[in-house]
Amino acid sequence: MVWAMTAAKNAAKNATQNTEEKPSPAMTREQIHAFFATLQAANPHPETELAYSTPFELLTAVLLSAQATDVGVNKATAKLYPVANTPQAILDLGEDGLIEHIKTIGLYKSKARHLMETCRILVEQHGGEVPHSREALEALPGVGRKTANVVLNVAFGEPTMAVDTHIFRLGNRTGLAVGKTPLAVELKLLKRIPPEFMLHAHHWLILHGRYVCQARKPRCWECSVSEACRYKAKTPAPKS
Repeated sequence: MVWAMTAAKNAAKNATQNTEEKPSPAMTREQIHAFFATLQAANPHPETELAYSTPFELLTAVLLSAQATDVGVNKATAKLYPVANTPQAILDLGEDGLIEHIKTIGLYKSKARHLMETCRILVEQHGGEVPHSREALEALPGVGRKTANVVLNVAFGEPTMAVDTHIFRLGNRTGLAVGKTPLAVELKLLKRIPPEFMLHAHHWLILHGRYVCQARKPRCWECSVSEACRYKAKTPAPKS
């Protein structure tokens, strides 16, 4: 669990560094509803950008994605999954064989070790299946709260909120959910987001933070939810 705790601390540190501006005033209920209604209208059925076809493939991809891009993870899993895409198949591949498939990803040695341990637990304790409970997921090596939230939301359709760097920044910058830690932002988001938007809220926020409300220079001039956003220092459109 040391690796998971270190990754979580790094994520919180990066999130704080990327949110140098002061948090914005809190959005009103009406603004929050308008914010998500607009994102929903533009993208009714958002999906993760990680490639997967089973809950185990998703869990594997999320484990590998810490401090790595989705694109980089997808390139590695595109080679791994045709060879081994079940816990037993990963165990049969062996740690050295696994490393050969994921060595293009950062921290690949520790990730391979944790994935092997996770696969062993899945086979021995869960019949080779990904468990459906938060407690069981967080008991797996390398799986923290954020990873568990992603699996519960994406694989099992639960209305959870996985707060990464993008969502932490977005919550504070827009006034949607102001908090000093990812957990504080997560709990506020769960409390403030209307129930009808909760299932897909994680994806709408991460995609918006990744492509529009970016860390260094938010693209406010092309933001569809700028009227609801409480960020005062709106970035003007670049001069042509």
